[in-house]
Amino acid sequence: MDTYAAATFLGIVEGLTEFLPVSSTGHLILFVDFLGFKEPPGKTFEVMIQLGAILAVVILYFHKLWGTLIGLPSDPSARKFALSILIAFLPALVLGGLLHGFIKSQLFSPLVVASAFIVGGIIIIVVEEMQRRILYKEADHIPLGTSLLIGIGQTFALIPGMSRSGATIIAGLLLGLERRAAAEFSFFLAIPTMTGAFVYDLYKNREFLSFDDAGLISVGFVAAFLAALVVVRPFLAVVSRVGFAPFAYYRIVVGTFILALAYLS
Repeated sequence: MDTYAAATFLGIVEGLTEFLPVSSTGHLILFVDFLGFKEPPGKTFEVMIQLGAILAVVILYFHKLWGTLIGLPSDPSARKFALSILIAFLPALVLGGLLHGFIKSQLFSPLVVASAFIVGGIIIIVVEEMQRRILYKEADHIPLGTSLLIGIGQTFALIPGMSRSGATIIAGLLLGLERRAAAEFSFFLAIPTMTGAFVYDLYKNREFLSFDDAGLISVGFVAAFLAALVVVRPFLAVVSRVGFAPFAYYRIVVGTFILALAYLS
């Protein structure tokens, strides 16, 4: 496949999967390997195009985010919401910084992704069956202690294929968040988490950066932005109506298929 066509395709994959509990990083690892995509060194392509998906959420929730920002000096609810997201972000910030090198060198493989797909899918099914009592129906009304626990849950997504959104959604469901609230909290938490990952990767791989790669990354970024812009609202409608089980079964089928291919080869 032409390099720019592959970058466009990978950007679409990123945008479609970043906010679904199916692991965008896992899909990128699989498709980069499958397509033989000659990406820029240091895995900078995957991290940078994720910002396109994050920008889509900023646009879709601009009114909420802007209201929170301008309300910080005077509105206690705005301050609590901002603090809630910050607290949830801290565990991934600390653990991700400590384990960054090990994760990139040892866990970015199709077999790890496939195994995490299956395990994560099974966990989603079990958790959905377990949830009986809803305590919080709004993403910005949860206690700070609950935010911290969701943030700890997010650290499991450091395993490629486990899914950042999946890990936060599962934690949210276990802690009593309504499905839509769990998904939206995951969206909001993605903004500092993925921005932080971008800045950290940019710093760690600064010697690999080149203007020669700017066009390739820009194409992937725009494709991810447009794809995420399209998928977020329908995803919320689906989970509100039928839950997360369809995504769990998808994970299990894809993970099993990849393991079968690896075994047969």
